Amino acid sequence: MRIASLALLGLTVSTASFATEIELGPRPAYLVGQMSDSALKDKLAACIGQPTKRTNFSISHRGAPLQFPEHTEEGYRAGALMGAGILECDVTFTKDKELVCRHSQNDLHTTTNILATDLAAQCTSAFTPAEGDTPASAECRTSDLTLTEFKSLRGKMDSANKAAASVKAYMNGTAPWRTELYGGTGTLMTHKESIALFKDLGVKFTPELKAPKIDMPYEGFSQADYAQKLIDDYKEAGVSPSDVFPQSFNLNDVLYWIENEPEFGKQAVYLDGRRNIDPMDPSTFSPSMNELKEMGVNFIAPPLWVLLAVQDGKIVPSAYAKAAKEADLDIITWTLERSGPLAAGGGWYYQTVGPVIDGDGKMLEVVDVLAQDVGVKGIFSDWPATTSFYASCMDLN
Repeated sequence: MRIASLALLGLTVSTASFATEIELGPRPAYLVGQMSDSALKDKLAACIGQPTKRTNFSISHRGAPLQFPEHTEEGYRAGALMGAGILECDVTFTKDKELVCRHSQNDLHTTTNILATDLAAQCTSAFTPAEGDTPASAECRTSDLTLTEFKSLRGKMDSANKAAASVKAYMNGTAPWRTELYGGTGTLMTHKESIALFKDLGVKFTPELKAPKIDMPYEGFSQADYAQKLIDDYKEAGVSPSDVFPQSFNLNDVLYWIENEPEFGKQAVYLDGRRNIDPMDPSTFSPSMNELKEMGVNFIAPPLWVLLAVQDGKIVPSAYAKAAKEADLDIITWTLERSGPLAAGGGWYYQTVGPVIDGDGKMLEVVDVLAQDVGVKGIFSDWPATTSFYASCMDLN
Protein backbone atom coordinates (compact mmCIF):
# COMPACT_ATOMS: atom_id res chain seq x y z
CA MET A 1 0.00 0.00 0.00
CA ARG A 2 1.35 3.43 -0.87
CA ILE A 3 2.31 5.81 1.92
CA ALA A 4 -0.24 8.38 0.73
CA SER A 5 -3.11 5.90 1.02
CA LEU A 6 -2.31 5.33 4.68
CA ALA A 7 -3.35 8.89 5.51
CA LEU A 8 -6.92 8.09 4.45
CA LEU A 9 -6.93 5.27 6.99
CA GLY A 10 -5.91 7.60 9.81
CA LEU A 11 -2.34 6.30 10.02
CA THR A 12 0.64 8.55 10.67
CA VAL A 13 2.48 9.43 7.48
CA SER A 14 4.93 11.97 6.19
CA THR A 15 2.97 14.84 4.67
CA ALA A 16 5.91 15.52 2.37
CA SER A 17 5.59 11.98 0.98
CA PHE A 18 1.83 12.34 0.68
CA ALA A 19 2.13 15.56 -1.31
CA THR A 20 4.09 13.81 -4.07
CA GLU A 21 1.69 10.88 -4.48
CA ILE A 22 -1.11 10.86 -7.06
CA GLU A 23 -3.54 7.96 -7.40
CA LEU A 24 -6.38 8.20 -9.92
CA GLY A 25 -8.14 4.91 -9.33
CA PRO A 26 -10.34 3.26 -11.99
CA ARG A 27 -12.83 6.03 -12.77
CA PRO A 28 -10.94 7.89 -15.55
CA ALA A 29 -10.40 4.62 -17.42
CA TYR A 30 -14.08 3.78 -16.97
CA LEU A 31 -15.13 7.12 -18.43
CA VAL A 32 -12.80 6.69 -21.41
CA GLY A 33 -14.27 3.25 -21.97
CA GLN A 34 -17.76 4.75 -22.19
CA MET A 35 -16.77 7.20 -24.97
CA SER A 36 -17.73 6.80 -28.60
CA ASP A 37 -14.86 6.05 -30.93
CA SER A 38 -12.96 9.24 -31.79
CA ALA A 39 -9.49 10.73 -31.94
CA LEU A 40 -10.07 12.16 -28.45
CA LYS A 41 -10.90 8.72 -27.07
CA ASP A 42 -7.75 7.28 -28.67
CA LYS A 43 -5.58 10.00 -27.15
CA LEU A 44 -7.08 9.62 -23.69
CA ALA A 45 -6.91 5.83 -23.86
CA ALA A 46 -3.18 6.06 -24.55
CA CYS A 47 -2.77 8.00 -21.29
CA ILE A 48 -4.41 5.38 -19.07
CA GLY A 49 -1.84 4.08 -16.60
CA GLN A 50 0.68 6.80 -17.45
CA PRO A 51 2.21 9.01 -14.72
CA THR A 52 -0.06 11.86 -13.62
CA LYS A 53 1.10 15.31 -12.58
CA ARG A 54 -0.56 17.69 -10.16
CA THR A 55 -2.26 20.49 -12.05
CA ASN A 56 -4.07 23.74 -11.27
CA PHE A 57 -6.62 22.81 -13.95
CA SER A 58 -7.94 20.22 -11.51
CA ILE A 59 -9.74 22.02 -8.66
CA SER A 60 -11.08 19.99 -5.78
CA HIS A 61 -14.69 21.04 -5.12
CA ARG A 62 -15.35 20.76 -1.36
CA GLY A 63 -12.80 17.95 -1.17
CA ALA A 64 -13.98 14.77 -2.93
CA PRO A 65 -17.73 14.69 -2.16
CA LEU A 66 -18.64 12.10 -4.76
CA GLN A 67 -17.60 9.62 -2.07
CA PHE A 68 -16.26 11.48 0.99
CA PRO A 69 -18.11 13.84 3.36
CA GLU A 70 -17.52 17.33 2.02
CA HIS A 71 -15.20 19.85 3.66
CA THR A 72 -13.58 17.24 5.88
CA GLU A 73 -9.92 16.42 6.33
CA GLU A 74 -10.50 12.99 4.80
CA GLY A 75 -12.16 14.48 1.72
CA TYR A 76 -9.43 17.09 1.28
CA ARG A 77 -6.72 14.45 1.49
CA ALA A 78 -8.57 12.36 -1.08
CA GLY A 79 -8.80 15.35 -3.45
CA ALA A 80 -5.08 16.02 -3.17
CA LEU A 81 -4.31 12.32 -3.61
CA MET A 82 -6.19 12.48 -6.93
CA GLY A 83 -3.93 15.24 -8.25
CA ALA A 84 -5.93 18.39 -7.61
CA GLY A 85 -3.61 21.38 -7.65
CA ILE A 86 -6.11 23.66 -5.90
CA LEU A 87 -8.38 22.78 -2.97
CA GLU A 88 -11.48 24.64 -1.80
CA CYS A 89 -12.59 25.61 1.67
CA ASP A 90 -16.02 27.24 1.59
CA VAL A 91 -15.83 29.73 4.45
CA THR A 92 -18.52 30.65 6.93
CA PHE A 93 -18.43 31.52 10.64
CA THR A 94 -19.53 30.26 14.04
CA LYS A 95 -21.38 31.91 16.89
CA ASP A 96 -18.04 33.21 18.20
CA LYS A 97 -17.07 34.55 14.73
CA GLU A 98 -14.48 31.89 13.94
CA LEU A 99 -14.07 30.90 10.28
CA VAL A 100 -14.83 27.28 9.41
CA CYS A 101 -15.15 25.18 6.25
CA ARG A 102 -18.80 24.57 5.32
CA HIS A 103 -20.65 24.98 2.04
CA SER A 104 -23.34 27.03 3.76
CA GLN A 105 -23.84 28.60 7.15
CA ASN A 106 -27.07 26.59 7.46
CA ASP A 107 -26.21 23.10 6.23
CA LEU A 108 -25.16 21.32 9.42
CA HIS A 109 -28.40 19.33 9.48
CA THR A 110 -27.52 17.70 6.13
CA THR A 111 -23.69 17.61 6.24
CA THR A 112 -23.00 16.60 9.86
CA ASN A 113 -24.37 14.35 12.60
CA ILE A 114 -25.68 17.30 14.65
CA LEU A 115 -29.27 16.02 14.73
CA ALA A 116 -28.08 12.84 16.46
CA THR A 117 -26.28 14.83 19.20
CA ASP A 118 -27.28 16.98 22.14
CA LEU A 119 -26.34 20.03 20.07
CA ALA A 120 -29.54 19.53 18.07
CA ALA A 121 -31.28 21.49 20.83
CA GLN A 122 -29.36 24.61 19.71
CA CYS A 123 -30.41 24.41 16.05
CA THR A 124 -32.30 27.33 14.52
CA SER A 125 -35.15 24.95 13.67
CA ALA A 126 -35.60 21.53 15.25
CA PHE A 127 -36.24 18.41 13.20
CA THR A 128 -39.86 18.14 12.09
CA PRO A 129 -41.00 14.83 10.56
CA ALA A 130 -42.76 14.61 7.23
CA GLU A 131 -46.53 14.75 7.40
CA GLY A 132 -48.82 14.48 4.40
CA ASP A 133 -47.51 16.76 1.65
CA THR A 134 -45.21 18.61 4.07
CA PRO A 135 -41.61 17.35 3.84
CA ALA A 136 -39.39 16.67 6.83
CA SER A 137 -37.21 19.64 7.76
CA ALA A 138 -34.57 21.06 10.07
CA GLU A 139 -32.14 23.97 10.05
CA CYS A 140 -28.85 23.97 11.91
CA ARG A 141 -26.37 26.81 11.42
CA THR A 142 -22.70 27.20 12.22
CA SER A 143 -23.76 30.42 13.93
CA ASP A 144 -25.82 28.32 16.34
CA LEU A 145 -22.59 26.86 17.75
CA THR A 146 -19.28 27.97 19.22
CA LEU A 147 -16.14 26.79 17.48
CA THR A 148 -15.57 24.14 20.16
CA GLU A 149 -19.09 22.81 19.66
CA PHE A 150 -18.69 22.83 15.88
CA LYS A 151 -15.46 20.84 16.10
CA SER A 152 -17.18 18.15 18.19
CA LEU A 153 -19.38 17.19 15.21
CA ARG A 154 -18.67 14.59 12.54
CA GLY A 155 -19.14 15.27 8.85
CA LYS A 156 -21.43 13.02 6.84
CA MET A 157 -22.46 12.75 3.21
CA ASP A 158 -24.58 15.78 2.33
CA SER A 159 -28.12 14.43 2.18
CA ALA A 160 -31.57 14.40 3.76
CA ASN A 161 -34.55 12.13 3.34
CA LYS A 162 -37.42 14.60 3.04
CA ALA A 163 -39.99 11.81 3.51
CA ALA A 164 -38.53 10.82 6.88
CA ALA A 165 -40.59 10.30 10.02
CA SER A 166 -37.52 10.10 12.28
CA VAL A 167 -34.13 11.80 12.68
CA LYS A 168 -32.33 8.56 11.81
CA ALA A 169 -34.25 8.22 8.55
CA TYR A 170 -33.81 11.94 7.74
CA MET A 171 -30.03 11.60 8.03
CA ASN A 172 -30.01 8.59 5.70
CA GLY A 173 -30.78 10.16 2.33
CA THR A 174 -27.54 9.64 0.39
CA ALA A 175 -28.07 9.33 -3.38
CA PRO A 176 -27.51 5.76 -4.66
CA TRP A 177 -24.69 6.88 -6.98
CA ARG A 178 -22.69 8.23 -4.04
CA THR A 179 -21.48 6.03 -1.17
CA GLU A 180 -21.44 5.71 2.60
CA LEU A 181 -18.21 3.68 2.59
CA TYR A 182 -16.22 6.64 3.91
CA GLY A 183 -18.97 8.33 5.92
CA GLY A 184 -17.87 6.94 9.26
CA THR A 185 -15.09 9.48 9.72
CA GLY A 186 -15.58 13.10 8.74
CA THR A 187 -13.20 15.44 10.54
CA LEU A 188 -14.51 19.02 10.41
CA MET A 189 -12.00 21.82 9.90
CA THR A 190 -11.51 25.48 10.64
CA HIS A 191 -10.34 27.74 7.85
CA LYS A 192 -6.93 28.05 9.52
CA GLU A 193 -6.64 24.28 9.80
CA SER A 194 -7.44 23.93 6.11
CA ILE A 195 -4.66 26.38 5.27
CA ALA A 196 -2.15 24.38 7.30
CA LEU A 197 -3.29 21.11 5.72
CA PHE A 198 -3.22 22.46 2.16
CA LYS A 199 0.27 23.83 2.71
CA ASP A 200 1.43 20.40 3.85
CA LEU A 201 -0.23 18.78 0.85
CA GLY A 202 1.56 21.13 -1.54
CA VAL A 203 -1.59 22.55 -3.14
CA LYS A 204 -2.98 26.03 -3.72
CA PHE A 205 -6.02 27.59 -2.07
CA THR A 206 -9.44 28.74 -3.26
CA PRO A 207 -11.54 29.82 -0.28
CA GLU A 208 -15.11 30.88 -1.01
CA LEU A 209 -16.69 33.52 1.21
CA LYS A 210 -20.21 32.18 1.72
CA ALA A 211 -23.22 34.46 2.08
CA PRO A 212 -24.25 34.74 5.75
CA LYS A 213 -27.68 33.42 6.69
CA ILE A 214 -27.85 35.79 9.65
CA ASP A 215 -28.23 39.55 9.44
CA MET A 216 -25.01 41.50 9.02
CA PRO A 217 -23.36 43.17 10.76
CA TYR A 218 -23.43 40.38 13.35
CA GLU A 219 -22.49 41.72 16.78
CA GLY A 220 -20.34 44.37 15.13
CA PHE A 221 -18.88 41.93 12.58
CA SER A 222 -19.52 43.52 9.17
CA GLN A 223 -19.38 41.99 5.70
CA ALA A 224 -16.12 43.86 5.14
CA ASP A 225 -14.73 42.46 8.40
CA TYR A 226 -15.72 39.00 7.22
CA ALA A 227 -14.02 39.42 3.84
CA GLN A 228 -10.91 40.83 5.50
CA LYS A 229 -10.72 38.07 8.10
CA LEU A 230 -10.55 35.48 5.34
CA ILE A 231 -7.53 37.20 3.79
CA ASP A 232 -5.89 37.82 7.17
CA ASP A 233 -5.77 34.07 7.81
CA TYR A 234 -3.54 33.63 4.73
CA LYS A 235 -1.33 36.56 5.65
CA GLU A 236 -0.93 35.22 9.17
CA ALA A 237 0.06 31.81 7.76
CA GLY A 238 2.64 33.38 5.44
CA VAL A 239 0.89 32.18 2.26
CA SER A 240 1.85 33.98 -0.94
CA PRO A 241 -1.08 35.83 -2.56
CA SER A 242 -0.11 34.15 -5.83
CA ASP A 243 -1.22 30.82 -4.34
CA VAL A 244 -4.67 32.05 -3.26
CA PHE A 245 -7.80 32.42 -5.40
CA PRO A 246 -10.46 33.90 -3.07
CA GLN A 247 -13.99 33.50 -4.41
CA SER A 248 -17.45 34.91 -3.87
CA PHE A 249 -20.85 35.02 -5.56
CA ASN A 250 -21.12 38.51 -4.09
CA LEU A 251 -19.42 40.89 -6.53
CA ASN A 252 -18.98 43.41 -3.72
CA ASP A 253 -16.74 40.95 -1.86
CA VAL A 254 -14.54 40.61 -4.93
CA LEU A 255 -14.39 44.39 -5.35
CA TYR A 256 -13.49 44.74 -1.64
CA TRP A 257 -10.47 42.47 -2.13
CA ILE A 258 -9.46 44.27 -5.33
CA GLU A 259 -9.49 47.63 -3.52
CA ASN A 260 -8.22 46.68 -0.07
CA GLU A 261 -6.02 43.64 -0.71
CA PRO A 262 -4.88 44.15 -4.31
CA GLU A 263 -2.29 41.34 -4.30
CA PHE A 264 -5.02 38.88 -3.35
CA GLY A 265 -7.65 40.76 -5.34
CA LYS A 266 -5.90 40.27 -8.66
CA GLN A 267 -6.74 36.55 -8.40
CA ALA A 268 -10.16 36.98 -6.80
CA VAL A 269 -12.80 34.89 -8.55
CA TYR A 270 -16.25 36.25 -9.27
CA LEU A 271 -18.56 33.26 -9.06
CA ASP A 272 -21.25 34.12 -11.56
CA GLY A 273 -24.54 32.78 -10.28
CA ARG A 274 -26.77 35.35 -11.98
CA ARG A 275 -30.04 33.56 -12.72
CA ASN A 276 -31.27 36.01 -15.35
CA ILE A 277 -28.45 35.33 -17.81
CA ASP A 278 -29.13 33.82 -21.21
CA PRO A 279 -25.69 32.47 -22.21
CA MET A 280 -26.49 33.03 -25.88
CA ASP A 281 -27.69 36.63 -25.45
CA PRO A 282 -24.97 39.17 -24.51
CA SER A 283 -27.63 41.80 -23.78
CA THR A 284 -28.43 39.85 -20.60
CA PHE A 285 -24.84 40.10 -19.27
CA SER A 286 -25.14 42.93 -16.76
CA PRO A 287 -22.59 44.03 -15.79
CA SER A 288 -20.99 43.14 -19.10
CA MET A 289 -17.69 41.29 -19.40
CA ASN A 290 -15.90 44.50 -20.33
CA GLU A 291 -17.45 46.31 -17.37
CA LEU A 292 -16.28 43.57 -15.01
CA LYS A 293 -12.77 43.81 -16.44
CA GLU A 294 -12.79 47.58 -15.96
CA MET A 295 -13.72 47.01 -12.28
CA GLY A 296 -10.53 44.99 -11.89
CA VAL A 297 -12.08 41.51 -12.09
CA ASN A 298 -9.70 39.04 -13.75
CA PHE A 299 -11.39 35.70 -13.04
CA ILE A 300 -15.00 34.76 -13.70
CA ALA A 301 -16.56 31.41 -12.82
CA PRO A 302 -20.01 30.46 -14.12
CA PRO A 303 -21.55 26.96 -13.98
CA LEU A 304 -20.39 24.82 -16.88
CA TRP A 305 -23.74 24.93 -18.75
CA VAL A 306 -23.40 28.71 -19.17
CA LEU A 307 -20.24 28.18 -21.22
CA LEU A 308 -21.71 25.61 -23.62
CA ALA A 309 -24.17 25.39 -26.49
CA VAL A 310 -25.13 22.86 -29.17
CA GLN A 311 -24.61 23.63 -32.84
CA ASP A 312 -25.24 21.06 -35.60
CA GLY A 313 -25.33 18.35 -32.96
CA LYS A 314 -21.93 19.28 -31.51
CA ILE A 315 -21.00 20.93 -28.21
CA VAL A 316 -19.52 24.40 -28.79
CA PRO A 317 -18.69 27.52 -26.73
CA SER A 318 -21.61 29.78 -25.86
CA ALA A 319 -21.80 33.50 -26.56
CA TYR A 320 -21.05 34.02 -22.86
CA ALA A 321 -17.82 32.05 -23.19
CA LYS A 322 -16.78 34.04 -26.25
CA ALA A 323 -17.56 37.38 -24.58
CA ALA A 324 -15.55 36.50 -21.48
CA LYS A 325 -12.59 35.50 -23.62
CA GLU A 326 -12.82 38.66 -25.71
CA ALA A 327 -12.77 40.74 -22.51
CA ASP A 328 -9.58 38.93 -21.42
CA LEU A 329 -11.23 37.35 -18.41
CA ASP A 330 -9.79 34.07 -17.18
CA ILE A 331 -12.56 31.48 -16.89
CA ILE A 332 -13.06 28.79 -14.27
CA THR A 333 -16.15 26.61 -14.17
CA TRP A 334 -18.16 24.29 -11.89
CA THR A 335 -19.03 21.49 -11.19
CA LEU A 336 -18.01 18.20 -12.79
CA GLU A 337 -18.98 14.83 -11.27
CA ARG A 338 -21.92 16.37 -9.39
CA SER A 339 -24.76 15.16 -11.60
CA GLY A 340 -24.68 11.42 -11.12
CA PRO A 341 -24.98 9.14 -14.18
CA LEU A 342 -25.42 11.16 -17.39
CA ALA A 343 -27.70 8.79 -19.32
CA ALA A 344 -30.71 11.08 -18.74
CA GLY A 345 -29.02 14.26 -19.98
CA GLY A 346 -27.06 15.36 -16.93
CA GLY A 347 -29.66 17.62 -15.33
CA TRP A 348 -28.99 21.18 -14.21
CA TYR A 349 -25.25 21.30 -14.88
CA TYR A 350 -25.70 20.23 -18.51
CA GLN A 351 -28.97 21.99 -19.31
CA THR A 352 -27.78 23.83 -22.43
CA VAL A 353 -26.32 20.66 -23.95
CA GLY A 354 -28.72 18.09 -22.47
CA PRO A 355 -30.01 16.86 -25.86
CA VAL A 356 -26.55 15.49 -26.76
CA ILE A 357 -25.67 14.12 -23.30
CA ASP A 358 -26.63 10.45 -23.42
CA GLY A 359 -24.18 8.75 -21.08
CA ASP A 360 -21.06 9.03 -18.93
CA GLY A 361 -18.86 8.86 -22.02
CA LYS A 362 -19.84 12.45 -22.83
CA MET A 363 -18.20 13.79 -19.64
CA LEU A 364 -14.66 13.89 -21.02
CA GLU A 365 -15.97 15.33 -24.31
CA VAL A 366 -17.46 18.20 -22.31
CA VAL A 367 -14.18 18.66 -20.46
CA ASP A 368 -12.34 18.74 -23.78
CA VAL A 369 -14.59 21.48 -25.21
CA LEU A 370 -14.23 23.50 -22.01
CA ALA A 371 -10.44 23.17 -22.06
CA GLN A 372 -9.66 23.42 -25.77
CA ASP A 373 -12.45 25.56 -27.23
CA VAL A 374 -13.65 27.68 -24.30
CA GLY A 375 -10.17 27.88 -22.80
CA VAL A 376 -11.07 27.50 -19.12
CA LYS A 377 -8.17 27.73 -16.68
CA GLY A 378 -9.66 25.17 -14.31
CA ILE A 379 -12.65 22.97 -13.54
CA PHE A 380 -14.10 22.28 -10.11
CA SER A 381 -14.85 18.60 -9.68
CA ASP A 382 -16.44 16.44 -6.99
CA TRP A 383 -13.99 13.71 -8.04
CA PRO A 384 -10.70 15.37 -9.04
CA ALA A 385 -9.21 12.21 -10.55
CA THR A 386 -11.27 12.91 -13.68
CA THR A 387 -9.95 16.42 -14.27
CA SER A 388 -6.42 15.49 -13.15
CA PHE A 389 -6.31 12.63 -15.66
CA TYR A 390 -7.50 14.83 -18.53
CA ALA A 391 -5.18 17.73 -17.67
CA SER A 392 -2.14 15.50 -17.28
CA CYS A 393 -2.88 13.68 -20.54
CA MET A 394 -3.20 17.02 -22.36
CA ASP A 395 -0.19 18.51 -20.51
CA LEU A 396 -2.19 21.39 -19.06
CA ASN A 397 -0.82 23.53 -16.23
